[in-house]
Amino acid sequence: MKTVAVVLAAGSGSRMKSDVKKQYLDLGGKPLIYYSIKAFEESIVDDIVVVVSRGDVDYVKKEIVEKYGFDKVTAVVEGGMARYHSVRLGLMAAAADCDYAFIHDGARPFIDRDIIMRALDAVKTHKACVVGMPAKDTVKIADDKGFADNTPDRDKVWVVQTPQVFSYGMILDLYKRLDREEGDLMAKGINITDDAMVVEYYTDTRVKLVEGSYDNIKITTPEDIAVAQAILDRRKR
Repeated sequence: MKTVAVVLAAGSGSRMKSDVKKQYLDLGGKPLIYYSIKAFEESIVDDIVVVVSRGDVDYVKKEIVEKYGFDKVTAVVEGGMARYHSVRLGLMAAAADCDYAFIHDGARPFIDRDIIMRALDAVKTHKACVVGMPAKDTVKIADDKGFADNTPDRDKVWVVQTPQVFSYGMILDLYKRLDREEGDLMAKGINITDDAMVVEYYTDTRVKLVEGSYDNIKITTPEDIAVAQAILDRRKR
């Protein structure tokens, strides 16, 4: 069994309102992207592919991969215009003999070994799984005028995180199909926002929900950095 982690770090991070790209912001004296790569480096995952912004390949190789001794990183590649383009390019850079692919947002620094193992156990049985946590808050579904349309049962609502893990051959084939049919999906108004949607749209495979962690937050706005620093300090203690 061979596994690969595709770590996505190709976003612009415009909502951070910073001159420094989100993935390179300082968190506890290390760049943000360091933490997710380190988690996979110290896990059962065999290879790591890092997908970066245009023009950042050499910087990431030197200042992150080489500097911190990440031996499992087998490729650093440029991403595409949208997230799903970057995922496809990352998957294509992986070794052809991979069995399972972890797709992880590099802006989630608190992925850990336990989450990785739970996801791996699930994907062996179900071929597709996503990490997430049950919603703490009541969720309202809005109509197109901004009014509450309905309220789903909170006990059945999960907030999805990453990694999202799949049979490698299946997810690569589906992303190649998505690339060919991108124009058709756009014409239909279908917006692919996570990897599970690709499986849900093209196949009958059911996606298993796997417990992640409430610490497994995504860094999106300046406020999130303060929360992340607090989590990091707590974990160090």
